[in-house]
Amino acid sequence: MKILHTSDWHLGKRLEGFSRLEEQEAVLKEICEIAEVEKVNAVIVAGDLFDTYNPPTEAVELCYRYLKKLAKNGTRAVIAIAGNHDSPERIEAPDPLARECGIIFAGNPNAAILPFKLESGLELTKSDSGFIELLLPGEPHALRVLMTPYANELRLKTYLGAEETDDELMKLLEQRWAQLAATYCDNWGVNLLMAHLLFATNAESVPEEPEEERRINYIGGAPAIFTENIPEVIQYVALGHLHRKQVVDWNPCPMVYSGSPIAYSFSEENQKKYVLIVDAIPGKKAATKDVLLASGKRLLRNRFEDVDEAVEWLVDNPNVFVELTIVSDQYLAAADRKRLLEAHAGIVAIIPESRGQGIGGPAQANAIDLTKGMEELFLDYFKHKKGQEPGERIVNLFKEVISEEEAS
Repeated sequence: MKILHTSDWHLGKRLEGFSRLEEQEAVLKEICEIAEVEKVNAVIVAGDLFDTYNPPTEAVELCYRYLKKLAKNGTRAVIAIAGNHDSPERIEAPDPLARECGIIFAGNPNAAILPFKLESGLELTKSDSGFIELLLPGEPHALRVLMTPYANELRLKTYLGAEETDDELMKLLEQRWAQLAATYCDNWGVNLLMAHLLFATNAESVPEEPEEERRINYIGGAPAIFTENIPEVIQYVALGHLHRKQVVDWNPCPMVYSGSPIAYSFSEENQKKYVLIVDAIPGKKAATKDVLLASGKRLLRNRFEDVDEAVEWLVDNPNVFVELTIVSDQYLAAADRKRLLEAHAGIVAIIPESRGQGIGGPAQANAIDLTKGMEELFLDYFKHKKGQEPGERIVNLFKEVISEEEAS
């Protein structure tokens, strides 16, 4: 049995003012092609299908269109769970229609999917809160999946039916997984767990989250779930949440973050992106294969002390998104900023840096002159952030705000 594992699509996400929908569609098309070439029986999307609770219409249409393509007229199972960026209710809303296409959505940890059978032979034979068993067309063995979408503390307590303290919640989740595994999983089928959580081998090896993901509310207040929480009968753990493809552990089975299909922030600069092909047979640890994705623009950072050199580098790297730092003895002139912007269509940010005041530099503590008045500090800050003097209208607006503050 072959399964494609992907996650963290973040459809609708923008990079500052740049839309990524065109790149997202290209990479979803590429994933569909990989599913065909690899002849996979099922596809797992481990959370964060969307970037916000209320994604734009174009992102919703893109998601449903390509999930349907992946399901291939109900001949291939597609299982998708909610991540911390998703609305559980939105994820589960199309469930009745989705099941007719072979697509299974789980928004909450206690999601219980109604059994169904399609003409293709795809059949959901058993279902419980957070669990499904599927028969796949042409496959003699059942696929069992323990599903744990992202859940904050309240949702997790509801799922576990408990009011215990935060420290107990992880133990209760482990017990719930063990109960489901003991009830439904044996060595006559393929047994997987999929989750949108933070996993680690132990407290010393908790992986670093991307900056924009650090606002996730850790379940039960615990920093991570450890590999010892996984039932021994599980053959593969498909994880979502971290954007870099990484293996948490190989024991008792492979526990893998597939990562996002394209780079979404400059903390992912030059990262390679993958989907995972999981090859599993009953009773044995699953084998995995990384498949490199070619779609999506690279994100590059660079730092220059000479604007001419920066322009030359920009021209040599046209089809990327760029974050530039320009170091000089004074603020970046408007003419230089214009030259840079005209040299490249993908500049996301230009960061002016005064010489000797770089991050961690010796002048960092003196970067703000507290002897200056409020208006002077505002002018300095605006020039630092924007690389030019503020216009008269902005200065007058700032003065009005200050006046109102002093009067209140």
